[in-house]
Amino acid sequence: MRDLYIRRMTLPVPLPRESYLNRLPVVRHLSGHGIGFRRQVTFFVGENGSGKSTLIEALAISQGFNPEGGTKNFSFSTEDSHSELCDYLRVARGVLYPRDGFFLRAESFYNVASNIDQMDREPGPGAPVISNYGGISLHRQSHGESFLALVENRFRGHGLYILDEPEAALSPAGIIRLIQNMARLVSAESQFIISTHSPMLMTFPGAEILEIRKDGIVSLPYNETEHYKTTVRFLRSPEDALEDILGDPEES
Repeated sequence: MRDLYIRRMTLPVPLPRESYLNRLPVVRHLSGHGIGFRRQVTFFVGENGSGKSTLIEALAISQGFNPEGGTKNFSFSTEDSHSELCDYLRVARGVLYPRDGFFLRAESFYNVASNIDQMDREPGPGAPVISNYGGISLHRQSHGESFLALVENRFRGHGLYILDEPEAALSPAGIIRLIQNMARLVSAESQFIISTHSPMLMTFPGAEILEIRKDGIVSLPYNETEHYKTTVRFLRSPEDALEDILGDPEES
């Protein structure tokens, strides 16, 4: 890929002192250091409450995507609940402009599917909107099937794809299909920026993993992330792990 569509994010102006966002590790890091992008695939990982989804949302809105998800042509609003971070975020873009793009957030994908059905119920020229998503209503498929239909039919390449916890909808086999499609799209000059908790997804070749910690953000290989270490410790000996978590049942 000749250049990335998104190169860097910073917060050049401080947020209001009373803003709850100032407590988020990712916001503190943005204010002090900024976040640079060096690979076509970047993962943000970290504990709940670290600010991953807030960051992903703010980036997507700053690039013209609907806060609840979809392409830049989606304008529906179920609830105006996004944070003010997008108003302060400064994004440095590359010299190329993406031809395609999508913002996926697992928690509001239902609303995106509903909006597609609603648009197709209204008379108008041209093919139905759902024809770009595989031709079957996303509501007539399982959550995982509808998400994969989106990636396999709507993501066309040369695009900026911002995904918030896509693994929430997917089985392990579904994550493998997502990885396969990401490889296809990366070959077609696409950039992915993803927040995730999935150690499987983090194995994507050539990706950069940015782990959000209380004291900042560090770039790590996937086998040094806390998500990977915790998962491996648990799967190596589930019985011992559960005993540590729940105590000895016999003693109870």
